[in-house]
Amino acid sequence: MKKLITLVTVILTLQGVFAMDNTLTTKELAIVDLSAATARGDQTALANALNMGFDNGLTLNEAKELVGQLYAYCGFPRALNAAATLMKVAGEKKPALGAAPNPPPQGKSIDFGTANQTKLCGAPVKGALFDFHPQLDEYLKAHLFGDIFARDNMDWRTRELATIAALAARPETKPQMTAHIAIGKINGVTDAQAAAIVARVQRPAKPEQLPADWSPIPVGNLNTGFAKYFIGNSYLHKLTLDQVPAFGVTFEPGCRNNWHIHHAKTGGGQILIVTAGVGYYQEWGKPPRRLEKGDTVNIPAGVKHWHGAAPDSWFQHIALEVPGTEQSNEWCEPVDDAAYAEATK
Repeated sequence: MKKLITLVTVILTLQGVFAMDNTLTTKELAIVDLSAATARGDQTALANALNMGFDNGLTLNEAKELVGQLYAYCGFPRALNAAATLMKVAGEKKPALGAAPNPPPQGKSIDFGTANQTKLCGAPVKGALFDFHPQLDEYLKAHLFGDIFARDNMDWRTRELATIAALAARPETKPQMTAHIAIGKINGVTDAQAAAIVARVQRPAKPEQLPADWSPIPVGNLNTGFAKYFIGNSYLHKLTLDQVPAFGVTFEPGCRNNWHIHHAKTGGGQILIVTAGVGYYQEWGKPPRRLEKGDTVNIPAGVKHWHGAAPDSWFQHIALEVPGTEQSNEWCEPVDDAAYAEATK
C-alpha cells in the first residue's frame, strides 16, 4: 500500500496537463470539427460534426455556406463529398433552414473583393508571389474575397474560424493557417480561440501520437476484454495487483464506459485518480462532473455511474479497486450520444 500511495503522490505532482480551452461555444466547436473533417475528407467525422452543430443552433444554410467556402481551401472533390454528407445528414436531421444571403454588392467582384480583402487583412495585400502569379491574385480577390466572402449570411469571424480549422487540419497549409490566424484576430478571433481551434483540430488521433510528457502512466494495450462495455477505444495498463489492485485506464476523445455498478456485501467500490486529460463522471440521477488532472472520485459500492473522456480530449485515470467481500460488477445500458452530448456540453 505504501508503494502505491507513493506512486500516486508522484503522479499528482508531475506537470503536463492536456487541457481543453472553453472559449468557443458548442456551435463554434461543431463548425471547427466540420471544417477540419471537410479538409481531411473524413465523412464520418463530418456527419458527427453536423449532428452536433444542428443540435446546437447551426442552420442548414450556414452549413451549406461553410461547405461552399471550404472548396476554396480544400478543393472541389472534398467539398462535393462534404455536400453529399451534408445532404444525407440534413435529410435525417431536418435542421432549421436559416437565412439565405442577400444579393451581392453592385459592381465587379474584383472591386468589392479587393475592398473586402483589404478590410479583412487590415491593409492592402501585395507581394512578390502575386506579382509573379497574378492569376491567383485575381482569383483570391474576385472569387474568394468577392464572390464568397461577400455572401452576408455568415459573418467574417465565423468564416475565419472555419478557415483556420481547415488549414490546421492539413500540415502542408501551416503558412496559410498562420496568416489566417492573424486575419482572424483582426475580425474578432482571440488568441485563446485560435489556440483552441488548432489544439482541437491537431489533437492526437492515436495514443502513440500523445506527447511524451502527457502522463507518467503508460497508455497500455487496447482494452479488448471490456470493449463491449465501452463506446470508443480505451486502453488498460496494470499497475499492481498487490493489496489494492490498481489500473491505468486511458480513453480516446469521446470514449466512455456504460453505466455500471460495483457490488459488494461489505466495503467495495472504486476510487478514480485523474492523471491526464479531461473527462467526465456521472452518477445516476445526478449532474455530471468534469474531471481534470489531480481530481479524485470516490465511488461507493452500489452506485450506478459512468466515466470517460471529454469529446475533444484524451483522458486517463488510475482506477483503485476498494477491498470488500462478495464483489462483482454489473454492466448496464450504454451512455448514448444524446445523453453524452448533454452531459459534456
